[in-house]
Amino acid sequence: MTIGDVVEVNDRMQSGYSYTLVEPEGGNFAPDFTPFCSPARMLELGVFEGKYLNDCTDEFPENWFKNARIGDTPDISHNHFAIKSRQPLSVWRQKGWIIEPDPRGWFQWYCRYYLGRRIDGVDAAQIKRWRGFARHAGQIRANCDPGDIFCRRRQRQGLLQWAHDPFI
Repeated sequence: MTIGDVVEVNDRMQSGYSYTLVEPEGGNFAPDFTPFCSPARMLELGVFEGKYLNDCTDEFPENWFKNARIGDTPDISHNHFAIKSRQPLSVWRQKGWIIEPDPRGWFQWYCRYYLGRRIDGVDAAQIKRWRGFARHAGQIRANCDPGDIFCRRRQRQGLLQWAHDPFI
């Protein structure tokens, strides 16, 4: 996919939506947005119990799914830290955390942003949320010995699912 391409979305949660890529894949991010890894790397490491974007593979580059740890049903063994670290989408909706046009939440926004879509107000709101999630890294630093990746596994999995460095 390249700048100027129009991406058509037709999956289980969204149809009839399209967006135009205005930036190169993985490039020209906002200066205050410095994610730890790409969506492809997140999927490879293991996020969301392997049950995320399974019906969206046509929207994103095939290579993002080549080594992804995904399955047909949620399974915590797909998570890098082998622990449950997510809330149901229904909770996200109740709390007002879903920002349209991304009905699957932050990670869907990040995938589309990484791919090259930009939407001023939406991007600013999601980047603000991403920055706020960094507080979990501070809790790990304050409560875990350096290098002990088994300390606070739930928070580490959460950091990974928000594209922060969980290996701090």
